[in-house]
Amino acid sequence: MRDLRFDFDGRRRLLLSTHADTVFILPGAPRARRAHDVEHRYRPDSELFYLTGWTGPDSLALLGLSAGKPRLVLFVPERDPEAELWTGPRPGLEDAIRDHGADEAHPIGELTERLPALLVGARTLAYALGRDRASDDLVLGALGAARTLANRQGRPCPGDVRFPEQLLGALRVSKDEQELAAMRRACSTSAAGHLAAIRATRPGLFERDLEAVLELTFRRRGAAGAASPCIVAGGANATTLHYDANEDPLRPGELVLVDAGAEEERYAGDITRTFPVGGRFTPLQRKVYKVVSRAQREAKGAVRPGATLGQIHEVATLHLLEGLCSLGVLAGEPEKLITQGAHRPFYPHRTSHWLGLDVHDPGPSAPGEPDPPLAPGMVLTVEPGLYFPAGSDGLPPGLAGLGIRLEDDLIVTPDGSETLTAEVPLEPDDLEDLVGSGPLPPP
Repeated sequence: MRDLRFDFDGRRRLLLSTHADTVFILPGAPRARRAHDVEHRYRPDSELFYLTGWTGPDSLALLGLSAGKPRLVLFVPERDPEAELWTGPRPGLEDAIRDHGADEAHPIGELTERLPALLVGARTLAYALGRDRASDDLVLGALGAARTLANRQGRPCPGDVRFPEQLLGALRVSKDEQELAAMRRACSTSAAGHLAAIRATRPGLFERDLEAVLELTFRRRGAAGAASPCIVAGGANATTLHYDANEDPLRPGELVLVDAGAEEERYAGDITRTFPVGGRFTPLQRKVYKVVSRAQREAKGAVRPGATLGQIHEVATLHLLEGLCSLGVLAGEPEKLITQGAHRPFYPHRTSHWLGLDVHDPGPSAPGEPDPPLAPGMVLTVEPGLYFPAGSDGLPPGLAGLGIRLEDDLIVTPDGSETLTAEVPLEPDDLEDLVGSGPLPPP
């Protein structure tokens, strides 16, 4: 049944109030094969779920205005008792209308036949072209057939194609109270997982041991699991931004970077902490850590209504550049160095991203467009870092192979921001006290 905590009907009305001439085609996420005939656990497409609450595979939603009113048509698989013997009960046509507010529901096998007529009358098509070749072929064929129908009837037909995330981003970036409640739970569960992993850390464990602690904690607290593959990067692995092999041993004297978050009610948390495997920072590690933590603290302080992600990034980058100069990595004035891009070899990513149903939620502006001003109800991360890959030339002694990133999740409030992930400490002394203070993960 549909989760009534979220106002799917209201979302559809709001979207179409500003895109009255647009028809949205939202295919469900395809099943993902893991190996041979084994599939990954299914997760619904975020855009489809956001507007309908539908969670079943092999489905597609079409949304537009009909006679001035929102019209939702769902194409879904028919019930198949033999298949459900293996997969369990799946929602069908009756569920689409009764529980998900569809005005019409049809078998997915009738999509090719019915889609052209459903496109006639709109001037713009919102569809994620290029995401799935089979869907692209079907939609493009339907557009050609729709043009023929429209010409015969003297009615409009979509002449422009836009990506749904660009149109939905303006809605998804502002969270309502139900969404914020889900995100608070996701962040709280994420924090619990990080605390458990820090307490379990000892030399001799493997990166995968901390991954297991994270995922066990997430699941035991009721989460669906990790919102994205957990990054547990010991030593020089931390200089690979999206490292997720999680196979190496955790060695004394090295740091470990843990970037992970839980998924609660399909909403994501996202936290990163970096701490010493043996429980004590070396003087150089502590010095670099303080550079990153200061940059994060100042960037978090810049999160307020009216600010932009670009401004937050600039605050963090200037403080990181000051630190790089104090470490002897760079020389010069930070304001000039930032215009030269001198930080990019050591800080190649942005400071913030949007957070919601996706770990990297779409925003209200398309790539290359100016960042919008922040407003209350928006949720974002703040995650500066410094990375010195092993084998780098010209670095001061001891820096090569060191990577540090710190990440928290923030809600924009009317007078500033609230950190949702503050349960996990940031001060180096507090982290040192936590490391190894809890039980070992079970064998």
